[in-house]
Amino acid sequence: MAGILIAGTTSDAGKTVVATGICRALARRGVRVAPYKAQNMSNNSMVVADPRGGMAEIGRAQWIQALAARAEPEPAMNPVLLKPGSDQRSHVVLMGRPWGELSSSNWMHGRAELAAGAHLAYDDLARRYEVIVAEGAGSPTEINLRAGDYVNMGLARHADLPVVVVGDVDRGGVFAAFFGTVALLSPQDQALVAGFVVNKFRGRKQLLEPGLADLERLTGRRVFGTLPWHPQVWLDSEDALDLAGRRSECGGARRVVVIRLPRLSNFTDLDALGLEPELDVVFASDPRAISDADLVVLPGTRATVSDLAWLRSRGIDSALVAHAAAGRPILGICGGFQMLGRVIRDPDGIEGAPGEVAGLGLLDVETCFAADKVLRLPHGSGLGEPAGGYEIHHGRITVGAGAQEFLGGARTGPVFGTMWHGALEGDALRAAFLAETLQLAPSGTSFPAARERRLDLLGDLVEEHLDLDAVLDLAGGGPPRGLPFLAPGAP
Repeated sequence: MAGILIAGTTSDAGKTVVATGICRALARRGVRVAPYKAQNMSNNSMVVADPRGGMAEIGRAQWIQALAARAEPEPAMNPVLLKPGSDQRSHVVLMGRPWGELSSSNWMHGRAELAAGAHLAYDDLARRYEVIVAEGAGSPTEINLRAGDYVNMGLARHADLPVVVVGDVDRGGVFAAFFGTVALLSPQDQALVAGFVVNKFRGRKQLLEPGLADLERLTGRRVFGTLPWHPQVWLDSEDALDLAGRRSECGGARRVVVIRLPRLSNFTDLDALGLEPELDVVFASDPRAISDADLVVLPGTRATVSDLAWLRSRGIDSALVAHAAAGRPILGICGGFQMLGRVIRDPDGIEGAPGEVAGLGLLDVETCFAADKVLRLPHGSGLGEPAGGYEIHHGRITVGAGAQEFLGGARTGPVFGTMWHGALEGDALRAAFLAETLQLAPSGTSFPAARERRLDLLGDLVEEHLDLDAVLDLAGGGPPRGLPFLAPGAP
């Protein structure tokens, strides 16, 4: 069994980018490669076919990595998905199906069962693929959580995986972060850390090389390469860490405002709009941002009722009603769509306390939450064009006589709502929607083609700037023997 774990000095250091690039580079070499992440904490997820039958849910990042690897996405690639519903509690998806909830009070006890399932999934993938590119989570040196870890060094110990640590040089302090990541691990964990990858380097490589040489001398571990910062590197994101600077690429004249809900989910739904040359897509949480918006989007959420209360507390509800009254378009997706309706009922307390709340009343729709989660890959048509997407929700929608059907949802005048995530990734549907709402002519932009170009770009960067042959040898040969111990080790 060949495999490697891509860890990081911090969250958002570049683990996902490096792992995805390695998957694409190896796939282009003809290697049967699969991605894996034991546990992903993200409200960005995707529906995939389950080999056991039916549909399953995995993290969006692992779905993208499967595309990069040219492998069929499946639940084993992300066996545990945590979907935060509050600061203290997460909904848990195990092997693509709802498992229950984890909170701060049952964290360690619940993780034992999840760890067993995650390790079984890894072993299953390793039997079926030549190389597994596993991605860690956060930092492998979370010494307060090491006892229950199964996604970083716990996984590496389970499968005897060599570990490569990624650090973001753009943040500063990368050499200290590399050294400290290793030096705070136990001797047994340190023995698995084979080396480092520098990410997001800008400037002249000669200025960095003395530090890399010192790092290798001080740690006894090699640097496998330095990836440059590149403006076109982009992936479907796992979480909201990058939302503050998330904008469209084009900065066009027509302004699209996406409401940044506290429990925002599947915001990758808007990435296709960000490629349209006439649009400037921004995320905002201030009602004043709506005043000059040409189109407002209410995205999905993991907490529809509480996010609706938040929206009202900030006065965004009144701004949305005024926007619609002026004949300007609004698009609600999944939870955002449910907010636009007349009422949301939660009789069994799926999201919290049982009860019901009034929606914004912009669509003749009622929502009732049910315990069973709907997972679908729907296909149909919208605005005269073929359309498709994916559904992940507990809400059951009843559309009244006062609304037209629209992509599994409803439309009244300029207000649109759909239960389909990902529908705007369809080029024909997106063009028709923008023509209907903003009177824009088709731009000819292809979102699937843009995604493939970016995956190939990552493969190119990995081939050019990493010692991929050494990485592949490392995956096949396991952790190097005789790596030195760095004091002080784990406390």
